[in-house]
Amino acid sequence: MSWPKPWTDAQMDVAIAVILRTGVLLAATIVLVGGVFYLQRYGFTVPDYRVFLGEPADLRSIPGIISDTLALRPRGIIQFGLLLLIATPIVRVTFAVAAFALQRDRVYVIVTLIVLGVLLYSLLGGAR
Repeated sequence: MSWPKPWTDAQMDVAIAVILRTGVLLAATIVLVGGVFYLQRYGFTVPDYRVFLGEPADLRSIPGIISDTLALRPRGIIQFGLLLLIATPIVRVTFAVAAFALQRDRVYVIVTLIVLGVLLYSLLGGAR
């Protein structure tokens, strides 16, 4: 069985740039679309700043955000775009782990796995 040819550093740089660019542009587009929908629906209402109302419960969890996005609720769409923006560096680091593994570069695989672990630890709440 023949292993695939390892990626060169230049190929990795290009692939990582594409991942980051695509993730950011997709997230920005989704947030913009959600913002336009939000302004169409609520743009002429006067906000009441005397009472603070936090995010609704459905926008505090990933399943709730996905549900609101599929229901085309503007705030859900905006939150989904923000989730994609947050996921972009995680996808980039995960890709880097795979690429370094294909290059059989153990040191970089270990360092990148540590970075991925720190990212996921901080995202999932860390030491509350």
